[in-house]
Amino acid sequence: MALSLLLLVCSLMAGASAGNFHQDFQITWGDGRAQILENGQLLTLSLDKASGSGFQSKNEYLFGKIDMQLRLVPGNSAGTVTAYYLSSQGPTHDEIDFEFLGNLSGDPYTLHTNVFGQGKGNREMQFHLWFDPTNDFHTYSILWNPKHIIFMVDDIPIRDFKNMESSGVAFPRNQPMRIYSSLWNADDWATQGGRIKTDWTNAPFTASYRNFNADACIWSSGASNCPSKKSSTASTNSDWWNQELDSTSQERMRLVQTNYMIYDYCTDLKRFPQGLPPECSAA
Repeated sequence: MALSLLLLVCSLMAGASAGNFHQDFQITWGDGRAQILENGQLLTLSLDKASGSGFQSKNEYLFGKIDMQLRLVPGNSAGTVTAYYLSSQGPTHDEIDFEFLGNLSGDPYTLHTNVFGQGKGNREMQFHLWFDPTNDFHTYSILWNPKHIIFMVDDIPIRDFKNMESSGVAFPRNQPMRIYSSLWNADDWATQGGRIKTDWTNAPFTASYRNFNADACIWSSGASNCPSKKSSTASTNSDWWNQELDSTSQERMRLVQTNYMIYDYCTDLKRFPQGLPPECSAA
């Protein structure tokens, strides 16, 4: 309880100005199940037995800090997956994932994170959240710079994937990525390993999005609008370029991982009998 209160007190909702979904995104599938509402300030995705829905950003990005507020599918969301991620294209794609795996009413969502570099993933870390993500909007952020990929929830870091190319670990830093999100049915695996199926009597299932902000390098015509190396006089709004976790942020992340992490690939010796991936040995 004390930890939950500490996290809630420390939690800061993103204060950046909201984008406009009409300007920043395009709905890509769903036959009307995705909607942009409130003059572009709200976007909803819906899932029913016939189809889910999804959208993607109009821009591609190469490094940045991406914030989005989500309110997840309420009630019995078992079998549903709400995915929110960055991805490039092709068989050697890079990808940075948030996925929210639904559950039975009253049971916690699973927040699934993963990082792909040059087409290789298998770097899953999973968490239960310290709040009900269906009651209100919460901010989910990806800070991506040449040295770190930091996953944050309400500005609290939950994971820091460091650049370890010196140890032969692929790190996403050359391929521009779009933002994607989708709501879809995955009851063959998503909830308790597929044992709990989607209850379609609860359909349509709906997830909501607002307050998107990207302080990021936009990729256009084969080049980035950010310099290859930020100068020390760069705007304070772009401090993410050199940002890493200070001691206070590291302690907050440690508290989350100690109390709310339910899976860490770096401790799964059965999965990696030949030895854990090299990044797992990083301090």
